[in-house]
Amino acid sequence: MGRMGSAVPQVRVWVDGRRVVGDEPSFSALDHGITVGDGVFETGKLVDGHLFAATRHRERMERSLAGLGLPPLDRDRLQEGIDAVLSLGPLPFGRLRYTVTAGPGPLGSAREPGRATYLVTATEVPRPPRVATVAVVPWARNDVGALAGLKTTSYADNVVALAAAARVGASEALLPNTGGWLCEGTGSNVFVVLDGVVMTPSLRSGPLAGVTRELTIEWLRDEGLEVVEDHLPMTILDDADEVWITSSVRDVCAVTRLEVTGPASTPAGVTLPAPPVAARVLGESPGPVARLAQDVFTRRSAEDLDP
Repeated sequence: MGRMGSAVPQVRVWVDGRRVVGDEPSFSALDHGITVGDGVFETGKLVDGHLFAATRHRERMERSLAGLGLPPLDRDRLQEGIDAVLSLGPLPFGRLRYTVTAGPGPLGSAREPGRATYLVTATEVPRPPRVATVAVVPWARNDVGALAGLKTTSYADNVVALAAAARVGASEALLPNTGGWLCEGTGSNVFVVLDGVVMTPSLRSGPLAGVTRELTIEWLRDEGLEVVEDHLPMTILDDADEVWITSSVRDVCAVTRLEVTGPASTPAGVTLPAPPVAARVLGESPGPVARLAQDVFTRRSAEDLDP
Protein backbone atom coordinates (compact mmCIF):
# COMPACT_ATOMS: atom_id res chain seq x y z
CA MET A 1 0.00 0.00 0.00
CA GLY A 2 1.14 3.59 -0.33
CA ARG A 3 -0.06 7.02 -1.26
CA MET A 4 1.31 8.49 1.96
CA GLY A 5 3.00 11.19 -0.02
CA SER A 6 -0.08 12.16 -2.05
CA ALA A 7 -2.32 12.36 1.02
CA VAL A 8 0.10 14.48 3.04
CA PRO A 9 2.83 15.70 0.68
CA GLN A 10 4.40 17.88 3.36
CA VAL A 11 5.39 14.81 5.36
CA ARG A 12 8.84 13.36 4.72
CA VAL A 13 8.70 9.56 4.64
CA TRP A 14 11.39 6.88 4.82
CA VAL A 15 10.57 3.16 4.82
CA ASP A 16 13.13 0.37 5.14
CA GLY A 17 16.07 2.05 3.52
CA ARG A 18 14.46 4.36 0.99
CA ARG A 19 12.66 7.65 0.83
CA VAL A 20 9.06 7.50 -0.34
CA VAL A 21 8.05 10.29 -2.69
CA GLY A 22 4.62 11.15 -4.06
CA ASP A 23 2.46 8.13 -4.87
CA GLU A 24 5.15 5.49 -4.54
CA PRO A 25 4.01 2.30 -2.77
CA SER A 26 5.55 2.20 0.69
CA PHE A 27 4.10 -0.60 2.83
CA SER A 28 3.17 -4.24 2.35
CA ALA A 29 -0.55 -4.91 2.58
CA LEU A 30 0.35 -7.96 4.67
CA ASP A 31 2.50 -6.09 7.18
CA HIS A 32 1.41 -7.13 10.69
CA GLY A 33 1.44 -3.48 11.69
CA ILE A 34 -1.37 -2.94 9.16
CA THR A 35 -3.37 -6.13 9.65
CA VAL A 36 -3.41 -6.27 13.46
CA GLY A 37 -1.58 -3.17 14.73
CA ASP A 38 1.46 -5.22 15.73
CA GLY A 39 4.08 -2.54 16.23
CA VAL A 40 5.43 0.25 18.40
CA PHE A 41 6.25 3.89 17.74
CA GLU A 42 7.70 7.06 19.20
CA THR A 43 6.83 10.68 18.50
CA GLY A 44 9.30 13.40 19.37
CA LYS A 45 9.74 17.12 19.02
CA LEU A 46 12.16 18.52 16.43
CA VAL A 47 13.96 21.72 17.39
CA ASP A 48 16.16 23.26 14.69
CA GLY A 49 16.42 19.88 13.00
CA HIS A 50 17.33 17.96 16.16
CA LEU A 51 15.18 15.40 17.98
CA PHE A 52 14.60 16.51 21.56
CA ALA A 53 15.26 13.89 24.26
CA ALA A 54 16.35 11.37 21.64
CA THR A 55 17.92 8.99 24.17
CA ARG A 56 14.81 8.78 26.35
CA HIS A 57 12.61 8.17 23.32
CA ARG A 58 14.89 5.43 22.06
CA GLU A 59 15.03 3.76 25.48
CA ARG A 60 11.23 3.82 25.75
CA MET A 61 10.91 2.22 22.31
CA GLU A 62 13.27 -0.50 23.43
CA ARG A 63 11.01 -1.16 26.44
CA SER A 64 7.93 -1.22 24.20
CA LEU A 65 9.54 -3.67 21.77
CA ALA A 66 10.50 -5.97 24.63
CA GLY A 67 7.01 -5.72 26.12
CA LEU A 68 5.43 -6.65 22.78
CA GLY A 69 7.88 -9.51 22.28
CA LEU A 70 9.46 -8.02 19.15
CA PRO A 71 13.20 -8.15 18.34
CA PRO A 72 15.49 -5.52 19.89
CA LEU A 73 15.77 -2.15 18.23
CA ASP A 74 18.25 -1.90 15.36
CA ARG A 75 19.69 1.48 16.30
CA ASP A 76 21.76 1.88 13.14
CA ARG A 77 18.77 1.15 10.93
CA LEU A 78 16.64 3.61 12.86
CA GLN A 79 19.29 6.32 12.68
CA GLU A 80 19.56 5.82 8.92
CA GLY A 81 15.88 6.68 8.61
CA ILE A 82 16.10 9.68 10.94
CA ASP A 83 19.10 11.05 9.07
CA ALA A 84 17.30 10.53 5.74
CA VAL A 85 14.24 12.62 6.64
CA LEU A 86 16.23 15.33 8.41
CA SER A 87 18.70 15.73 5.53
CA LEU A 88 16.02 17.17 3.25
CA GLY A 89 16.26 20.68 4.65
CA PRO A 90 15.75 22.60 7.89
CA LEU A 91 12.77 22.01 10.16
CA PRO A 92 12.82 24.82 12.74
CA PHE A 93 10.04 23.14 14.72
CA GLY A 94 8.46 19.85 13.86
CA ARG A 95 7.34 16.35 14.73
CA LEU A 96 9.36 13.22 14.09
CA ARG A 97 7.71 9.83 14.36
CA TYR A 98 9.39 6.46 14.00
CA THR A 99 7.60 3.15 13.91
CA VAL A 100 8.75 -0.47 14.06
CA THR A 101 6.30 -3.23 13.14
CA ALA A 102 6.59 -7.02 13.22
CA GLY A 103 6.90 -6.97 9.42
CA PRO A 104 4.96 -9.12 6.94
CA GLY A 105 2.86 -11.81 8.56
CA PRO A 106 -0.38 -13.76 8.42
CA LEU A 107 -3.79 -12.09 8.41
CA GLY A 108 -4.49 -13.36 11.92
CA SER A 109 -2.87 -12.52 15.24
CA ALA A 110 -0.13 -15.16 15.05
CA ARG A 111 3.33 -13.93 14.05
CA GLU A 112 5.80 -15.40 11.61
CA PRO A 113 9.51 -14.78 12.25
CA GLY A 114 10.84 -12.27 9.77
CA ARG A 115 12.36 -8.87 9.21
CA ALA A 116 10.75 -5.98 11.07
CA THR A 117 9.53 -2.94 9.13
CA TYR A 118 11.06 0.44 10.00
CA LEU A 119 9.24 3.67 9.15
CA VAL A 120 10.35 7.25 9.89
CA THR A 121 8.39 10.42 9.14
CA ALA A 122 9.00 14.10 9.82
CA THR A 123 6.95 17.21 9.29
CA GLU A 124 6.85 20.82 10.37
CA VAL A 125 4.14 21.66 12.94
CA PRO A 126 3.00 24.82 14.72
CA ARG A 127 4.59 25.58 18.06
CA PRO A 128 2.50 24.23 20.95
CA PRO A 129 -0.22 26.34 22.57
CA ARG A 130 0.09 27.18 26.25
CA VAL A 131 -3.56 26.36 26.98
CA ALA A 132 -6.14 23.83 25.82
CA THR A 133 -9.66 22.55 26.35
CA VAL A 134 -9.88 18.87 27.24
CA ALA A 135 -12.82 16.51 27.69
CA VAL A 136 -13.34 13.59 30.04
CA VAL A 137 -14.72 10.57 28.18
CA PRO A 138 -16.56 7.50 29.54
CA TRP A 139 -14.27 4.81 28.14
CA ALA A 140 -11.56 3.35 30.38
CA ARG A 141 -7.88 2.77 29.72
CA ASN A 142 -7.06 -0.91 30.24
CA ASP A 143 -4.39 -0.68 32.93
CA VAL A 144 -4.17 -4.47 33.35
CA GLY A 145 -3.98 -5.48 29.67
CA ALA A 146 -0.98 -6.83 27.80
CA LEU A 147 -0.32 -3.40 26.24
CA ALA A 148 -0.49 -1.35 29.45
CA GLY A 149 2.39 1.11 29.56
CA LEU A 150 3.57 0.28 26.02
CA LYS A 151 3.51 2.77 23.13
CA THR A 152 2.03 0.55 20.44
CA THR A 153 0.36 1.23 17.10
CA SER A 154 -2.93 -0.23 18.43
CA TYR A 155 -4.51 3.21 18.75
CA ALA A 156 -8.16 2.74 17.81
CA ASP A 157 -9.34 3.36 21.40
CA ASN A 158 -7.62 6.73 21.28
CA VAL A 159 -9.14 7.61 17.91
CA VAL A 160 -12.66 7.03 19.25
CA ALA A 161 -12.01 8.95 22.46
CA LEU A 162 -10.40 11.91 20.69
CA ALA A 163 -13.27 12.12 18.20
CA ALA A 164 -15.72 12.32 21.11
CA ALA A 165 -13.66 15.09 22.67
CA ALA A 166 -13.57 17.02 19.39
CA ARG A 167 -17.36 16.96 19.24
CA VAL A 168 -17.48 19.08 22.42
CA GLY A 169 -14.72 21.44 21.28
CA ALA A 170 -11.78 19.80 23.05
CA SER A 171 -8.36 18.98 21.63
CA GLU A 172 -7.65 16.10 24.01
CA ALA A 173 -9.56 13.44 25.94
CA LEU A 174 -8.84 12.24 29.48
CA LEU A 175 -9.61 8.67 30.48
CA PRO A 176 -9.98 6.78 33.76
CA ASN A 177 -8.49 3.32 34.14
CA THR A 178 -10.54 0.17 34.74
CA GLY A 179 -10.54 0.84 38.49
CA GLY A 180 -12.03 4.31 38.01
CA TRP A 181 -8.80 6.18 38.80
CA LEU A 182 -7.56 9.08 36.67
CA CYS A 183 -5.15 7.67 34.08
CA GLU A 184 -4.06 9.76 31.07
CA GLY A 185 -5.02 11.42 27.83
CA THR A 186 -5.09 9.81 24.40
CA GLY A 187 -1.64 11.21 23.68
CA SER A 188 -0.67 12.99 26.87
CA ASN A 189 -0.14 12.65 30.59
CA VAL A 190 -2.18 14.62 33.11
CA PHE A 191 -1.13 16.66 36.15
CA VAL A 192 -3.24 18.43 38.75
CA VAL A 193 -2.38 21.00 41.41
CA LEU A 194 -4.26 20.89 44.71
CA ASP A 195 -3.35 23.11 47.67
CA GLY A 196 0.01 23.87 46.09
CA VAL A 197 0.99 20.21 45.57
CA VAL A 198 1.59 18.92 42.04
CA MET A 199 0.15 15.44 41.50
CA THR A 200 0.07 13.02 38.58
CA PRO A 201 -1.23 9.45 38.20
CA SER A 202 1.32 6.84 39.21
CA LEU A 203 2.55 4.50 36.50
CA ARG A 204 0.73 1.81 38.51
CA SER A 205 -2.48 3.46 37.31
CA GLY A 206 -1.62 2.46 33.75
CA PRO A 207 -0.55 5.63 31.91
CA LEU A 208 2.26 5.65 29.40
CA ALA A 209 5.57 6.72 30.93
CA GLY A 210 5.69 9.95 28.98
CA VAL A 211 9.06 11.51 28.26
CA THR A 212 7.70 15.01 28.94
CA ARG A 213 5.97 13.70 32.08
CA GLU A 214 9.27 12.30 33.34
CA LEU A 215 11.21 15.48 32.64
CA THR A 216 8.51 17.68 34.17
CA ILE A 217 8.60 15.67 37.39
CA GLU A 218 12.41 15.74 37.55
CA TRP A 219 12.77 19.42 36.77
CA LEU A 220 10.01 20.60 39.12
CA ARG A 221 11.55 18.59 41.94
CA ASP A 222 14.88 20.25 41.13
CA GLU A 223 13.06 23.58 41.66
CA GLY A 224 11.96 22.45 45.12
CA LEU A 225 8.32 21.67 44.27
CA GLU A 226 6.59 18.66 45.75
CA VAL A 227 5.40 16.28 43.01
CA VAL A 228 3.32 13.29 44.09
CA GLU A 229 2.81 10.21 41.91
CA ASP A 230 -0.17 8.22 43.17
CA HIS A 231 -3.60 6.78 42.39
CA LEU A 232 -5.83 9.82 41.91
CA PRO A 233 -9.65 9.71 41.95
CA MET A 234 -11.42 11.11 38.92
CA THR A 235 -13.17 13.58 41.22
CA ILE A 236 -9.87 15.33 41.80
CA LEU A 237 -10.62 17.08 38.50
CA ASP A 238 -13.54 18.77 40.29
CA ASP A 239 -11.35 20.02 43.13
CA ALA A 240 -8.01 20.77 41.48
CA ASP A 241 -6.80 24.35 41.38
CA GLU A 242 -4.99 23.63 38.12
CA VAL A 243 -4.97 20.87 35.51
CA TRP A 244 -2.23 20.38 32.88
CA ILE A 245 -1.43 17.94 30.16
CA THR A 246 2.07 17.12 28.95
CA SER A 247 3.34 15.50 25.76
CA SER A 248 6.28 15.62 23.40
CA VAL A 249 4.62 18.06 21.01
CA ARG A 250 2.66 20.05 23.64
CA ASP A 251 5.35 20.39 26.35
CA VAL A 252 3.42 21.61 29.43
CA CYS A 253 -0.07 22.75 28.39
CA ALA A 254 -2.49 24.22 30.92
CA VAL A 255 -6.15 23.14 30.78
CA THR A 256 -8.39 26.19 30.90
CA ARG A 257 -11.66 24.41 30.22
CA LEU A 258 -12.77 20.90 31.15
CA GLU A 259 -15.66 19.38 29.21
CA VAL A 260 -17.47 16.10 29.85
CA THR A 261 -18.86 13.88 27.12
CA GLY A 262 -22.20 12.18 27.66
CA PRO A 263 -22.89 8.46 28.03
CA ALA A 264 -21.70 6.27 25.18
CA SER A 265 -23.13 3.10 23.74
CA THR A 266 -20.85 0.18 22.93
CA PRO A 267 -21.39 -2.07 19.89
CA ALA A 268 -22.87 -4.66 22.26
CA GLY A 269 -25.54 -2.17 23.28
CA VAL A 270 -24.13 -1.51 26.75
CA THR A 271 -24.43 2.14 27.73
CA LEU A 272 -21.47 3.54 29.60
CA PRO A 273 -22.22 6.20 32.23
CA ALA A 274 -20.95 9.73 31.93
CA PRO A 275 -17.72 10.36 33.84
CA PRO A 276 -18.20 11.24 37.55
CA VAL A 277 -16.89 14.77 37.10
CA ALA A 278 -18.42 18.09 36.12
CA ALA A 279 -17.54 20.49 33.32
CA ARG A 280 -15.41 23.35 34.60
CA VAL A 281 -13.83 26.59 33.49
CA LEU A 282 -10.43 26.86 35.16
CA GLY A 283 -9.50 30.28 33.82
CA GLU A 284 -8.44 31.94 30.60
CA SER A 285 -4.70 31.57 31.17
CA PRO A 286 -2.33 29.14 32.90
CA GLY A 287 -2.36 29.15 36.68
CA PRO A 288 0.73 30.18 38.66
CA VAL A 289 2.18 26.68 39.06
CA ALA A 290 1.54 25.88 35.39
CA ARG A 291 3.34 29.07 34.37
CA LEU A 292 6.28 28.07 36.53
CA ALA A 293 6.29 24.57 35.03
CA GLN A 294 6.15 25.99 31.49
CA ASP A 295 8.99 28.41 32.18
CA VAL A 296 11.14 25.72 33.79
CA PHE A 297 10.50 23.30 30.92
CA THR A 298 11.32 25.93 28.31
CA ARG A 299 14.54 26.90 30.06
CA ARG A 300 15.81 23.40 30.85
CA SER A 301 14.96 21.98 27.42
CA ALA A 302 16.82 24.84 25.74
CA GLU A 303 19.88 24.13 27.89
CA ASP A 304 20.06 20.46 26.88
CA LEU A 305 18.44 18.92 23.79
CA ASP A 306 19.06 15.37 25.08
CA PRO A 307 18.45 15.54 28.84
